[in-house]
Amino acid sequence: MSVLVSGGVGFIGSHTVVELLNAGYDVVVFDNFYNSKPCVIDRIKTITGKDFKFYNADMLNPAALDVIFEENDIDAVIHFAGYKAVGESVSQPLKYYHNNITGTLILLEKMAKHNVKTIVFSSSATVYGDPESVPMREDFPTSATNPYGQTKLMIEQILKDLTVSDAEWSASCLRYFNPIGAHKSGLIGEDPMGIPNNIMPRIQKVAAGEWDAITVYGTDYDTPDGTGVRDYIHVTDLAKAHIAALKRAKAVTGWETYNIGCGRGYSVYEIIDAYERASGTSINRVVTPRRPGDIAVSYADPTRAKEILGWEAELTLDDMCRDAYNFRIKNPRGYED
Repeated sequence: MSVLVSGGVGFIGSHTVVELLNAGYDVVVFDNFYNSKPCVIDRIKTITGKDFKFYNADMLNPAALDVIFEENDIDAVIHFAGYKAVGESVSQPLKYYHNNITGTLILLEKMAKHNVKTIVFSSSATVYGDPESVPMREDFPTSATNPYGQTKLMIEQILKDLTVSDAEWSASCLRYFNPIGAHKSGLIGEDPMGIPNNIMPRIQKVAAGEWDAITVYGTDYDTPDGTGVRDYIHVTDLAKAHIAALKRAKAVTGWETYNIGCGRGYSVYEIIDAYERASGTSINRVVTPRRPGDIAVSYADPTRAKEILGWEAELTLDDMCRDAYNFRIKNPRGYED
């Protein structure tokens, strides 16, 4: 089976390409390097010992997508490409709606044109908005609190409508929680551009001495240690979920959603403590008031993924921190090295 991976050089995309190649799939990747680095291509090949076809292309370019589909016999698409910074989406909503929505529409149009009707979509737990309870289940009401989340929600609806309009389509939406970690080789990992939004790169900057301390936003939540609790998942576990979802999507038609998380929460202090254990360094902390919109606890109910996809997270928080630290040690300046 030949799988086209959009945004396949990014953090989650690159780890998924590794798992696809290791599982024996023929892989075609396109990426525009907006938030990724070209050297990742060779690193994937080093990890797997396998080659794959790559296109430097943007999903907003219909002609470029036509070339990809015309030159390859694609059976399914795993769709990662898109902007993903929540804060930036609030300040630049048109940029996010145009890229994420219009780009996805163009991709889907080209898939339909070339009779490729199986897609696994990179969605997000942000589609649950501010839920009334945890753990979050797939049947919870959906909403969004920012333009980034709205784009995920809109694309899910587009895919659902598409499967209703044409019974040959199969669309699996994976609602990720908080992916961290890196490949155990240390060759690929999380290396965001600019000031990082996610907690792990921020912790790593403190550990490396680039920042004086990590900011902890609120220690007065109704949680065991007062800090916010989130469901963190190892990026390799997350990547493997795409293989399971792809197999399911090729076997059935229609629209399905799955929570992809560990099914338990870790506090901000727990993850900092775990990174200290992994790295042997002390992480300075500065406490500030809560950020507007932050919720106390968020974690998944991944039962549906286990029962239907046969997938469940296997790696622990210590594994996540160990592998993230290994990537940082081997790439102290990120992929610039």
